[in-house]
Amino acid sequence: MTGDAAIAKRLTRAKQKIAEAKIPFEIPSGKELAQRLDGVLQSLYLLFNEGYKASAGDKLVREDICEEAIRIAELLARHPAGDRPKTHALLALMLLNAARLPARVDDEGNLLRLREQDRAKWNRQMIARGMFHLAQSAAGGEISEYHLQAGIAACHCAAEDYASTDWERILALYDRMLAFDDSPVIALNRAVALAEARGPQAGIEAVNAIPDLKSLESYYLFHAVMGDFELQLNHLPIAAAHFQRALQLAEMPPEKKLLEKRLQACE
Repeated sequence: MTGDAAIAKRLTRAKQKIAEAKIPFEIPSGKELAQRLDGVLQSLYLLFNEGYKASAGDKLVREDICEEAIRIAELLARHPAGDRPKTHALLALMLLNAARLPARVDDEGNLLRLREQDRAKWNRQMIARGMFHLAQSAAGGEISEYHLQAGIAACHCAAEDYASTDWERILALYDRMLAFDDSPVIALNRAVALAEARGPQAGIEAVNAIPDLKSLESYYLFHAVMGDFELQLNHLPIAAAHFQRALQLAEMPPEKKLLEKRLQACE
């Protein structure tokens, strides 16, 4: 760890550099404000995601990190400099996803898929707050990736049960997301929505059509998704091979336990 004396020296040097560069202590405006705000929102987005799905450790979900990201985003949304549609969209996304955290793992810490979650455990007050900020985000003509992701989260929160999920609406939102970012991961997520709407074979075909498919070979969720598609089609040996590969690539214990259960379903 860094000692107090070393930190004090760093702060002194930083203050000197700021003074020498004559950087004003003020909230920027215009184009500069938009650029600064985008950076802040991206940092909050990454912070929340680390809490929603930790990248290290035995605990997959870190509610304290999610709560802190939401707290800061709420402060930002209340400030005149941060009260922008994009800020409200990100806050809506955080709230709608965090509302489902109580049902995301069972009492033993095992990860539960969306179809397995007890929706009675979802935080309805938090969902209402998320829907409020989603409505606030509609001001103006700006549409961001946060708007589209929040829209997808809202579809899940609005469904009374898994069977009543509006997958066609979610699919349409993923189509729009690909216009912002045509990454293979988003295309994979779109394939999942497509499979829910039109069947696992459609999902497989969509995955095989991803332009940079090879880049997903080392991504455990790619093999987990393909394993699930093949399992639904009763192609048990192919499904098992995908789940085995996903197990080799997954790092978090809760993810591995879930994949072991999926592998057992192939036997």
